[in-house]
Amino acid sequence: MQQAISGRLAIILYPACCVVHAANRKKHSMKIQKNSPRLGFTLVEIMIVVAIIGLLAAIAIPNFIKARATSQANACINNLRQIDSAINQWAMETSQPGGAPIPSVSTVSAYIKLNSSNSVPSCPAGGIYSTFNVGLTPQVSCSLSTARPAHIF
Repeated sequence: MQQAISGRLAIILYPACCVVHAANRKKHSMKIQKNSPRLGFTLVEIMIVVAIIGLLAAIAIPNFIKARATSQANACINNLRQIDSAINQWAMETSQPGGAPIPSVSTVSAYIKLNSSNSVPSCPAGGIYSTFNVGLTPQVSCSLSTARPAHIF
């Protein structure tokens, strides 16, 4: 291998077999386009998307919480209605006089559809049911009767 330098250009002289390989290398080299389209997203575009998602979350989360509280109150009111009907059936079947105390909510378990753990349904929001006397209005109430929305039958 010989090397000749003329001014700024350095020319390397290869044996004949190397020249063939060098020529093949040039044919198969990868072509890179100078004007390739940009790839990915800019920081501003990502920030706009994050801001839009944050805005949607700020609108949706309070509505979700309100809808959940309303559905829990409705489920509790339906439980109170069923327990009240079960108390009336229990009082008639056992000949309880008006004003007789009701021992507990579990007293009427034979007159109501029980939940999966074979007990009287409880308040989905965590309230506690308490019973009063037979014939009073209401005969049963939830401890969350002053919450918003109210659990009042």
